[in-house]
Amino acid sequence: MVTIRLFGITKSLAGNQGSLSLALNHGKQVKDLVGLLDARYPVIGELIHKKKVLVSVNQEIAHEETEIRDGDEIALLPPFAGGTSLEGQLDDTQLVRVQREDFSVDAEINRVRGRSKRIGGISTFLGTARDRSKGRDVDSITFEHYEGMAQKTLREIRERALKDFDIIEVAILHRYGKISIGENIVLIVVGAEHRAEAFRACQWAIDELKRITPIWKLEHTPEGEVWVEEHP
Repeated sequence: MVTIRLFGITKSLAGNQGSLSLALNHGKQVKDLVGLLDARYPVIGELIHKKKVLVSVNQEIAHEETEIRDGDEIALLPPFAGGTSLEGQLDDTQLVRVQREDFSVDAEINRVRGRSKRIGGISTFLGTARDRSKGRDVDSITFEHYEGMAQKTLREIRERALKDFDIIEVAILHRYGKISIGENIVLIVVGAEHRAEAFRACQWAIDELKRITPIWKLEHTPEGEVWVEEHP
């Protein structure tokens, strides 16, 4: 059984309830939850399919494959009161993310590629967890972030890259929580008409991310835990 918080018009569409309780008996992903909503609250389901209403899991915009676990905070988010279309907000949210789960490099490249047919070159940086640091063996890494501020900083990096370089689009993703050796940590994807600017913007973006984003790295080693104070 999961509890879904409702806001705005979704309350009215669910009979003026502030929350819903649904049993996910045969699936544990967002798409399974949407299937239940389709059956019980078809108008809400239709709005989700049209991306007029977003599903969030633990205060992060979710996608169809996002896993739902016992105790997760789930909410349905109708258009916000700022006057900006929800579709545009979805694009920005998808392009700049701080998330616990892993990401697909191919999917993020395709997301950037799909923004414009003028893109002729795509540069990427993928950071992964390595098993040795400064002469120490590393068993795993935990990333801690300042919720809210980290996302804001990454959005600002994206906006500055779009302004200062001759590029078309940028995606920036960073994971948090415990990450095993060999897993993905951070991804920058830059799309431009020409490769030179894509390379330049990609290197600047990862350097700036490491310089100013409030994300901290704790390395777990056989000798104990070590906070990493600088970013090589």
